[in-house]
Amino acid sequence: MTCFSSADESAHYGFSVCLLLEQYRAQLRWGEEGIVELGTGDATAIADVVANLPELRVASFDISEASVLQARANIAAKGVADRYAVELGDFFDRADSTGGTAVSTVISNPPYIPAPDRDILMPELWGGVHGNDLVLQLFKAGYENVVTAVASYSDPVATVRTAGDLGYRVANFLAMALDYGRYSSEPKVQAHIRQMCAEGRAWAADDGYMVAVALFTRNPDVPGDRADQLLRSLQFCP
Repeated sequence: MTCFSSADESAHYGFSVCLLLEQYRAQLRWGEEGIVELGTGDATAIADVVANLPELRVASFDISEASVLQARANIAAKGVADRYAVELGDFFDRADSTGGTAVSTVISNPPYIPAPDRDILMPELWGGVHGNDLVLQLFKAGYENVVTAVASYSDPVATVRTAGDLGYRVANFLAMALDYGRYSSEPKVQAHIRQMCAEGRAWAADDGYMVAVALFTRNPDVPGDRADQLLRSLQFCP
């Protein structure tokens, strides 16, 4: 496996997670509980978040050995290894076995490239036929709060609708336009995105797409329901 890295996306993801955690510090209770993470990647984004939030502890899981090794090196270089632990393994099998106080908040920037199958340039980035398989699985895992990336070309309407059916509200989000990268520009992927757009399952421009990092919550103490605003923000593309 290869460790994927994207500077623009990583910066947006890290900044958004930091801002959402800080804004909802009391309601998310991460100072007492810590948080868990689905998919560590190279850890650069969240290592910066941990460095900027001295009370934050993260237990992260990744199925890629290359990612885990790179992540541990980056975390050590940032000086936060005492508060940011990475394990090799399946998040859904192991996240609930970490012990201690039950954790109510999970963060994730999961693979979300849509394609008919995994036969793409980097199979680790495949998010299922519609790109949202892991996000939907994450909602079904039952965490009270989910901070996750939602891409405009990965069936965001179904993502938000499913979250709502499971009792989640969109408390807040930050959206940003991104250019297609090497893997999302692959002809097979582009053809599939265009097909999804034609079916009303995606929004994308010829040169880019939108991605939002959103806080989905079941916590009645967290105000707001911005699901419609989230979807409207994803419909704009450069």
